[in-house]
Amino acid sequence: MTIRPIELKDNVAVKQLVLHVLKEFGAEGEGFASADPELECMYETYKNDRSAYWVVELDGEIVGGAGIGPLKNEVEDFCELQKMYFLPQIRGFGIGRQLIKQCLKFAQSQEYKKCYLETLPDMKPAQKLYQQFGFQFLNERMGGTGHSKCPIFMLLEL
Repeated sequence: MTIRPIELKDNVAVKQLVLHVLKEFGAEGEGFASADPELECMYETYKNDRSAYWVVELDGEIVGGAGIGPLKNEVEDFCELQKMYFLPQIRGFGIGRQLIKQCLKFAQSQEYKKCYLETLPDMKPAQKLYQQFGFQFLNERMGGTGHSKCPIFMLLEL
């Protein structure tokens, strides 16, 4: 298994990964990440300044990924942990922990001060992992993610 930066050739596979996991959790359509326009051009989106996305590759297949980017419509020292998804067969092996560490290290290197995320109620193991890193639940959403149907909001001071 390899964790590496996203490449142009990964765009289709990463989109399929995101859509597969969101479908598993019943999170399809407007208000969820499945409607994000950047799903069509993940590599191009994350090659911008202060953004990065990593994929998890197993036997030539993209089975997971996560990234950091600026939190839209917020002050410039806020970032967002974005599009962190894993296929079921690799969950529970510490890969999420490894990827979060990588994302947060990158966020700090870019001088972000806070990291925000949105998630779903059924993603309890992910919420537990976020809490282990110090993320705290918020009562209100931040930024302009467009994910109006994601009701769980969390924030970490970096």
